[in-house]
Amino acid sequence: MKYRTYQKNDDQLSILGMGCMRFDRRNGAIDQKKADAVMKRALDLGVNYFDTAYVYPGSEECLGRFVEKYNCRDKIKIATKLPHYRIKKSEDIEKYFSQELKRLKTDYVDYYLMHMLNDMASWQRLKSLGIEQWIQRKIKQGAIRRIGFSFHGGTESFKKLVDAYDWDFCQIQFNYLDEHSQAGIEGLKYASKKGLGVIIMEPLRGGTLARIPARAKYEFDRVDSSKTPAEWGLRWIWNHPEVTVVLSGMNDIAQVEENCRVSSEMDPDSLTDRELKAYYKVVSVIQSSRRVGCTGCGYCQPCPQNVDIPNCFSAYNNSYSVGYFTGFREYIMCTVLRNNQTFASKCVQCGACEKKCPQHIKIRRQLKNVRHRFETPVFSVVKKVAAAIMKY
Repeated sequence: MKYRTYQKNDDQLSILGMGCMRFDRRNGAIDQKKADAVMKRALDLGVNYFDTAYVYPGSEECLGRFVEKYNCRDKIKIATKLPHYRIKKSEDIEKYFSQELKRLKTDYVDYYLMHMLNDMASWQRLKSLGIEQWIQRKIKQGAIRRIGFSFHGGTESFKKLVDAYDWDFCQIQFNYLDEHSQAGIEGLKYASKKGLGVIIMEPLRGGTLARIPARAKYEFDRVDSSKTPAEWGLRWIWNHPEVTVVLSGMNDIAQVEENCRVSSEMDPDSLTDRELKAYYKVVSVIQSSRRVGCTGCGYCQPCPQNVDIPNCFSAYNNSYSVGYFTGFREYIMCTVLRNNQTFASKCVQCGACEKKCPQHIKIRRQLKNVRHRFETPVFSVVKKVAAAIMKY
C-alpha cells in the first residue's frame, strides 16, 4: 500500500480508502461476518482510511463493531459525516454527533465531514446555528481531528465553499468521465492549492465505469488487455498528485486484493502518453451518444433563476451515454439536494444564458428536454421529500 499526505497535516493516508456504504446485506441488515472479513483484509493490506456516514443504514454500527472486535482503533482513520440537512436547531448538531460516536464505539472522529454541503446557503444556515463554534470546541476537546465537507455540485459553488472556512479536507466525485463536471479537475486543483486533502468518491461512478461499452473497452485493450476497466478507472485518478485518497465500496475480499494490488503500483504522473490518449478515446466513445454539446465551462452562470445549467446538461448527457438511472441520480444530487434547488423547470426562458454561451447552444430548448427527461411524477415526489429535509 502507498500513502499520501497533504499540505495541512502530515497524516499518512492510504491512497485506497474503504468505503463502508456498499456492504452485502442479509435479510435487510449488513452481513457483519462478511463485512468484518472484507475490512480485516483491507486493514491487513495497509488500508487505514475507513469512510462511513450517519445516513448509511447500519454502516456506522458495523464499523464500530469491527473496530471493537479487532481492537484496531489506533490503526485506522475513521471518517463520518454530519447530516446537516436534518438539523433544525443548534442542539441537533451535538445530538447527531453523540449518536455517531456511540455507533462507532469511539470517543473521537479522525475525519468529520459536513455531508453533501452543496451550496453556500446551506453553510450560512449552519453558521447561524453556531457550527463554527461547535467545531472549534470539538477540535479543542480532541473529539474531532480534521474537519471537511463532501460535495455534489458545480465548480464555482465548490470553490466558494472551499474559501468559506478553514477546512482541512474535502470529498468530491471525480473520475475520467467527470473530469470537467461537478467540482472537476479545476476544483480538485483549487482545493489542493489551498492545502486541503482531497478524498475521491464515485471513482467508477457506482460501478458503471467497470462495465463500459465494448467499443470503449477496445480502446483500453489496444494498449493493455490485461487491465480491467475498473483498474483503468482507478489508475487514472491516482495519476493526479492532488488526490489524497480514493474511496472504493469494496464488498468482497477479491475486490480488496485487486484494488490494493493496483494501488501499490501507482505513482502520481506515471501514466504514459499512450495510456492517457486511450482515456480520451474511451471518453469520446462513451460520450458519442450525448445530446447536448455542453463543455461545462460555466459561462452561462449565474442564472437569474438559479438553474444549474452545466450540471443539468451533464446529468442529461450521462443518462444517455452511461444509463438513465445514473443520470437521474446525478440530477437529483446536483439540483435537488440543496437549499436553493437548481433544476431545469425553474427556467423562465429569459435567454440571458444563450447570449453568453461560447458553444451557441440553444439552452432554453435543451432545458425543456432535460425537464421532460427527468421531471417525472417520481421526480416530483423526490423533490418534495428533499425540500422537507432541507427546510429550515
